[in-house]
Amino acid sequence: MDEDAARCLKILYIGNDQQSIDLFEKSDLFSVTHLPNGLAALHWLTDNQFNLFDLDQDTRFEKVYQEKQKIDAIVTEFVLPGINALLFFRKLKLNKVYPKTPFIIISFFRDDVIKQEAFNMGVDDFYYKKLDVDNLHSRILFLNKFKTEYVPKPMSLQDEDMTPYKTPLPKRIFDIIIALFALLILSPIMLLAVIAIMIESRGKVYYIAKRVGSNYKIFDFYKFRSMYPDADARIKDVAHLNQYISESVEVSCTECAKLPAGNTCSPIVYYDGEEICERLANKRRSAKKAFLKIKDDPRITKVGKFIRMTSIDELPQLFNILKGDMSIVGNRPLPLNEAEALTKKKWSRRFRAAAGLTGLWQVEKRGTKGTMSEEERFALDNYYAEHSSFWTDIKLIIRTFAVFIQKENV
Repeated sequence: MDEDAARCLKILYIGNDQQSIDLFEKSDLFSVTHLPNGLAALHWLTDNQFNLFDLDQDTRFEKVYQEKQKIDAIVTEFVLPGINALLFFRKLKLNKVYPKTPFIIISFFRDDVIKQEAFNMGVDDFYYKKLDVDNLHSRILFLNKFKTEYVPKPMSLQDEDMTPYKTPLPKRIFDIIIALFALLILSPIMLLAVIAIMIESRGKVYYIAKRVGSNYKIFDFYKFRSMYPDADARIKDVAHLNQYISESVEVSCTECAKLPAGNTCSPIVYYDGEEICERLANKRRSAKKAFLKIKDDPRITKVGKFIRMTSIDELPQLFNILKGDMSIVGNRPLPLNEAEALTKKKWSRRFRAAAGLTGLWQVEKRGTKGTMSEEERFALDNYYAEHSSFWTDIKLIIRTFAVFIQKENV
């Protein structure tokens, strides 16, 4: 572990900000190859001879490009001469080169729309100019390990192996002991939270909701109330603020519109009672994102903001752990509507693990604010389900304390 922490990482830096370049070059943690623009980077990475990615003159199919360099990460400024970072990333993604190499964008201006678009496309991280090379080094190490090791099991194995998840006995004993100990130690804090919630707003001090845990089991999920009592009724009013909303969906297929009348870009399918092309149907499916997360949610009370920031609102789940609904470590249980939205089979493995108070994606921050794309969150849940062990849980508990108090709850 110490060797990894000190390992010098080879990165490609694309851009011309000398201050950022110097930051990497002066650090013993990085070995830097610097190129001024995306065109030069494409040539260096694939030996493309500056033809970009085009069609083979004989076959009319896209040329197959190979990775010519061994690097640990690509770090690029967002604004580049000729081609910006997102277009550059799309070139690599469409041609399936460097898919396991962390791709990180640095922007010198704040634009949350562009940042969210980058995460939706699959960019690994997005930083604003202020960089911490030590944190970035740790992040690249994790991304390299995760992208290299995580290979989803074949779908046929998932479909055939339907053995229900059962909590191992050592894990269950550990959960009970830790939950009882935590309730004993934290009871004064819980009592203060109850009083503060009662003083600020009327209504129940606790919140009970239906959640889906391991093996798709539905149970009552306990939390301290952090929102105003009418929060559930106001979901539609704040849905447009959802951080996981995908790109806007076309009313009609733009690709079909380019073709002669009667022709379609892909086979006709029926979706939501409408006859449309398969391309448009897939775009509408992908737009139905499963997770709902709202930054600066106006439904949250002042006390609620504090208890969320400090994770005090999660403490009643210790009773869920004693009941056996949850474990200390696992994948977060989902609301019913979010669980139902997980129609992609490749993500259903997350339910083949314990529902947990904390887990892998909670301790893996993205960027400088802990932002995480839906795709990575799903992948981390699957990864935990496939690699969980008692000692893995212990490590995650230790890491949880490092991110327990933060400005944004994850």
